[in-house]
Amino acid sequence: GTDWEHRDGWVRRLAAFARSRDEWFLRWSATAPHDPDLLTVRAQLAVDRAWPSPARAELLREVSPLITAAARGDDRDPVPWRVALDHARGSGAGHKYFEELWEAAVRRAPHHYGCHVAALRYLGTAYHGSHPACLDFAERAAQDAPAASLVQALPLHAVLAYLTDDCGPELPRRRLDEAADRAIALSARFPEADPGPAALRNQLMLVLVRLGRWRDAFAQARLIGPYATSYPWEQLSDDPLGLFLRTRDEVRAAWLTPPPGPPRSERGRHGHPGEH
Repeated sequence: GTDWEHRDGWVRRLAAFARSRDEWFLRWSATAPHDPDLLTVRAQLAVDRAWPSPARAELLREVSPLITAAARGDDRDPVPWRVALDHARGSGAGHKYFEELWEAAVRRAPHHYGCHVAALRYLGTAYHGSHPACLDFAERAAQDAPAASLVQALPLHAVLAYLTDDCGPELPRRRLDEAADRAIALSARFPEADPGPAALRNQLMLVLVRLGRWRDAFAQARLIGPYATSYPWEQLSDDPLGLFLRTRDEVRAAWLTPPPGPPRSERGRHGHPGEH
């Protein structure tokens, strides 16, 4: 039904499942080797398998033909191009090649969230510390997207990267709050305790805590309900669930006694506090 956002999510989940239990995937490969769905999952799986390796860039270059096959499987589908954008980041591809991939992706789905996140991550990696440029890109994309599009959360991604990084120029507090407010408006469009926007709300709660906006953080904690997600907590701790639960407790306690400052990373990094 050309619901590319859901398709992207299921491609990621199926590839993750195939990494640990691949019997079904091998049967699928044997019975329908040219199925566009199979080709897309296979490309995602190959990227996922190469990613943790110290030889990531070299291994990813060998994956290129699989991504090309997936892109040819269904010319309407932007998901192989999201995989290609991730592949470009991991393999250290140049900016000109990235631009070609990006143009192909948005031509198929101008507001595809996964492609936008992949592009933002490429820019953040290729130009480490260029947080103003990344936020500029995210804000332009959000301004062009419909109000209900997940792309409205893209500035939040850029702000989260800034708040958990120690390099690059400072960003005005106004822009940080505007990104958070945009994400709050998007979160309000979904029901409470809905697994769909859980990843958005987890990121938003962390950003709001880092900004010292405890009332808004508490509201997101209630909306999250039981749906803690690995990201962004796994970026800051080897115990992501534990960090989520401790941060949620901090947010609740802030109603009684506001804490002196935002939580620190458990891996030595720290975010910029709310004085920006």
